[in-house]
Amino acid sequence: MSSSRRPLLAALLAAPAIAPGLARAQAPTSNPAEPERSERGPFRWRVLASGLENPWGGGFLPDGRLLLSERPGRARLMAPDGTLSAPLAGLPEVVAEGQGGLLDMQPAPDFATTAEVFFASATLVEGGVLTRLSRARLTPRGFEAVRPVLDATPAQPSGRLHYGGRLAFSPDGAHLFLTTGDRNNSRERAQKLNDLAGKVIRLTRQGEIPHDNPFAGRPGLRGEIFSYGHRNPQGIAFNPATGSLFLAEFGPRGGDELNLIRPGLNFGWPDVSYGREYSGRQIAGGRTSAPGITEPVRHWAPSVSPSGINFAPAHAQPLWRGALYIACLNTPGLLRLQMEGDAVVAEERLLWGRARMRQVLFAPDGGLLLLTDESRGRVLRLDAA
Repeated sequence: MSSSRRPLLAALLAAPAIAPGLARAQAPTSNPAEPERSERGPFRWRVLASGLENPWGGGFLPDGRLLLSERPGRARLMAPDGTLSAPLAGLPEVVAEGQGGLLDMQPAPDFATTAEVFFASATLVEGGVLTRLSRARLTPRGFEAVRPVLDATPAQPSGRLHYGGRLAFSPDGAHLFLTTGDRNNSRERAQKLNDLAGKVIRLTRQGEIPHDNPFAGRPGLRGEIFSYGHRNPQGIAFNPATGSLFLAEFGPRGGDELNLIRPGLNFGWPDVSYGREYSGRQIAGGRTSAPGITEPVRHWAPSVSPSGINFAPAHAQPLWRGALYIACLNTPGLLRLQMEGDAVVAEERLLWGRARMRQVLFAPDGGLLLLTDESRGRVLRLDAA
């Protein structure tokens, strides 16, 4: 680490989780009833933090604090005990309407030496609104050196839906993946390879196009594209058992999907779908498959509205291991998919109907955390009973 980096990082990591005058979480609240039951064993939940406005995503810093985004355009730090900082300064304006706003936010894998953070947002540019990927340095003063990395062009002048906006780093830290939505009003964009809507995008850690991306260097095509034909993917995670990349995305009325992502594959939207229009009409003449289209690993009808996903890491409490967890918005709750390699072998619904869940995270000590999508959003903590 350079000598110029050491004072900045030391100050950031030594800064108290909360300073006088900053907002504090409410006292944690446990569920008073008997422990919740699951197929793997009993667990308890409690409110670790509250008073967040539609928390959307985040990641853990080396000192154990959680960097959280709130959709209206704020970010905070949460200490392990649930104490929240005041909003951090320095973020740019976002378009916080419809499903837009400040979306996912992730510390870089080398945060300990660079203090760098990446985040996605719905951003107003000339010609309309689009999903933007940005980077910044997190300092004791807030976010500094904020600059855009990628705009999911072209911008769209209308429509407030389907931004995607979830981020994931590859296990080796060399690549960053961004999901983008089809923007709803122009759903055919998901099939266009000169358009970044409705895609999984893969960049290097430095924000450049990797030379081994499937469409890199091909005239007229966007080299950033890793896979396409996605509607509104808001969950992305790597399976630690296999290294495979998984994606969860919203269908329309039914047809939510869990997909196993490989480079260059077409996942079909809107040419095929297991869902229907909200009016009840068929999509694509009722086709659910077609030549050249990759089938989902799993699909749901009626909808579960899958948002953020995470695989239980090796340090997770034994109760949670061996599974993929999906935060669901409607019906609200937590979906647990037992995995054998990349195959789903069982499904269980936890805390079903309790609250709209936006993201699932695993704390450094192995507990499971849930972000609730509410105007007074909460961080829930689940532990083995």
